[in-house]
Amino acid sequence: MLPQYFPLFPESASTLSPRVDALFFFIFGVTIFFTVLVALLICVFAVKYRKDKHPVPVQIHGSIPLEIFWTLVPLGIAMVIFAWGAVLFFQEKHPPKSSMDIYGVGKQWMWKFQHPGGQREINNLHVPVGRPVRMTLISQDVIHDFFVPAFRAQMDVIPGRYTYTWFEATKPGVYHLFCNQYCGTKHSGMVGEVTAMSPDDYEAWLRGAGAFGSLATHGQNVFASMGCPTCHTGADNARGPNLYNIYGRMERMSDNRLVHVDESYIRESILNPSAKIVYGFQNIMPTFQGQLNEDEMIELIEYIKSLTYNGQLLQLQTNTQQEPPVNLDKIQKGVDVMQPGTNTTPMPRTSAVPVTQEAQEPSTAEPAPRQVVVPGKQKAPAKPSTTARPKGEQHP
Repeated sequence: MLPQYFPLFPESASTLSPRVDALFFFIFGVTIFFTVLVALLICVFAVKYRKDKHPVPVQIHGSIPLEIFWTLVPLGIAMVIFAWGAVLFFQEKHPPKSSMDIYGVGKQWMWKFQHPGGQREINNLHVPVGRPVRMTLISQDVIHDFFVPAFRAQMDVIPGRYTYTWFEATKPGVYHLFCNQYCGTKHSGMVGEVTAMSPDDYEAWLRGAGAFGSLATHGQNVFASMGCPTCHTGADNARGPNLYNIYGRMERMSDNRLVHVDESYIRESILNPSAKIVYGFQNIMPTFQGQLNEDEMIELIEYIKSLTYNGQLLQLQTNTQQEPPVNLDKIQKGVDVMQPGTNTTPMPRTSAVPVTQEAQEPSTAEPAPRQVVVPGKQKAPAKPSTTARPKGEQHP
């Protein structure tokens, strides 16, 4: 009855929690053992060597074997704890490759979560049971701390930098979410709930969560509105690097460093582009510091992550329809591609499309576009026009 109302330990509801608990109880057991041992020896020696039995102290000499024993035993125990903790640390810092991504933004005094499918939550987080979830976290103001005791998941949430943690819920339920770092006068009110659901219930929740368009779909609008297609065209002679399939790979910098392209690198390249210059490109990109809020930054990052060889956004779970193809031309013309039926025409060549076609010389009736150079192939000669056109008519 007592543990039901006054639980000594939080519930265990993730794959990591038994591993964390095992290390904790081992350290706790070692601590209790040596505390009792030292206390017992103090009592025994206090009685055995009291003054009335030994009025004159006898000088004794140390024992080398005893000194070695009580040096090596604590050292061995400490090394076991270190190795065990190091293994657990690496497990906590390396989520499985099959993890689903959810973004979390902390601000005084609330949590905002965004799913890749566009679903948004305030102080509530829905996750499926049996699937790893990687949290990408950032703060809009001060340092916060994402803490779910039942999952044994905790990570500082820092302004201006992404931090990561992950967990995999093992049973359905509703679990407490806390900010575990003092963040101001209403710190105690910065709480929420994590709802772990069966996979079927989670899919039903995604469809009914009221989202239209994924984060990547919204991100393509941000990509065009910021003028990114001007430089990131995907051509070999473009002013900016090709962005298709760039996420997750190693990119060579101008100083020959290899940098892993993740969310943090993309964010830094947008806000501080001169920090790392890609090999073969000049430092000409302007900073977008102060022009994008955290939501827009997340959407833009998800868009870049989703670019594939055929120029399509990865299909993500929404509550309405499949993701439309990337159509930067319509976006630049002011067409709202988020509405059904407005984003059906093929997209122009952008960084999402690999260069596979041979370039042609432009006709004299239109300005020359940026040439596309295909390695190992000659440029195709321009085909003369055989059809007379009325004066002033433009080529399509």
